[in-house]
Amino acid sequence: MNQMEVEQALRAAAGARQAGQIDRAARLYQDVLTQAGEHPVALNALGVMALAAGSFAQAAILFRRALAVDASAIDLWLNLATAHRHEGDAGGERAALLGALGLDQRHFMANVRMAELCERTGDATGAAEKWRGVLAMAPLIEEPTPAMAAMFAHARSFVEQQQAGFAAAVDADLEMVRAEHTPAERRRFDASIDHLLGRRQIYPNVCAGLHMPFLPADEFFERRHFPWLDQLEAATGTITAEYLALRSGTDGEFKPYVAMEPGTPANKWSPLDHRLDWGAYHLWKNGTRNDEACARCPQTAALVEALPLARIPGRAPTVFFSVLEPGAHLPAHTGVSNVRAIIHLPLVVPQDCTFRVGGETRTWRVAEAWAFDDTIEHEAWNRSGERRAILIFDVWNPHLTRAEQTLLAAFYPVADRHGYAGQGGAGD
Repeated sequence: MNQMEVEQALRAAAGARQAGQIDRAARLYQDVLTQAGEHPVALNALGVMALAAGSFAQAAILFRRALAVDASAIDLWLNLATAHRHEGDAGGERAALLGALGLDQRHFMANVRMAELCERTGDATGAAEKWRGVLAMAPLIEEPTPAMAAMFAHARSFVEQQQAGFAAAVDADLEMVRAEHTPAERRRFDASIDHLLGRRQIYPNVCAGLHMPFLPADEFFERRHFPWLDQLEAATGTITAEYLALRSGTDGEFKPYVAMEPGTPANKWSPLDHRLDWGAYHLWKNGTRNDEACARCPQTAALVEALPLARIPGRAPTVFFSVLEPGAHLPAHTGVSNVRAIIHLPLVVPQDCTFRVGGETRTWRVAEAWAFDDTIEHEAWNRSGERRAILIFDVWNPHLTRAEQTLLAAFYPVADRHGYAGQGGAGD
């Protein structure tokens, strides 16, 4: 047979097979083999027909003969794997699937079949690894069939079960060694393990303005960086009294924290725009002292101004009483620059008022201050039926050197003089 005759014979055999004339198709494929030698298409077709007839060993022989001619055909490796699976030969099936993956590690069905094999043979670790790979490829399939959707659901369930089992084992096996260390000592380690186990996300700095590189992206700064927090907390009663005195007047003293320009497109802040759901009374704002406000809260002003505030002309400090009305929610957001740390001193805190920075959520408690990096995604809730009030102000990021603080303080006036006021502000 010449090449044209071979192709004609193969077409005729395929037509007979499609018409259900199995015996005729088999004879035509055998004729090709007799007259044209080991032809991979004919051998594969005969192998598939043997599979359909339940002759699994014969099918495997035919597929191996085809692979001896063309080992680059992934479908031949997959068909050989199918024959071995029906034979109950897990080793042969694995070898065939490895042959397919050796040609294309990202071949979808080869990975599915390997995941199924690992699961059947009790190799849970291998199955989870392969199912993760399958799930990573899932978005590439625009319209999965119902069978594929069911397979993806099984893959997710299997991976989740394996992850949960691994997490339980890690927790149990590390329980004693973790108990030898304080929560502060193991904080970063715990976060790393929780991230590895899928129990928390690690959030980066997202700065709308100047981003100081190489600083730790710490959600809540360690208290040891702010030795004056004890002094601040001890003054909570005094500061709260001045806040309450303000509230005894008119609510007009407090202004909406969110005040967008007319024409601003609707966004996540729109529900708070020009509303007192989040209200503020500023003693300092963007580096400018409000003398009248400070005169009304003299002890608060004196206490805060004695602290190592971030002092950046036209930018910092900002010091204000922050009020969340009942039911208020501040959506997830990030700040301007990571050169600052933001201090919260809770003054009036009803139940169920919480604050999330990155992967950690804390509950405000009266007189328990903390410092956080506001360029890491954060949000706040007042789920109570009462008003929540805290004092907020900014200080330098504790990881900055004194030289860096000096350089930053010099930079911003230069930026303003040259019309780059929006290029890296450290505002609230």
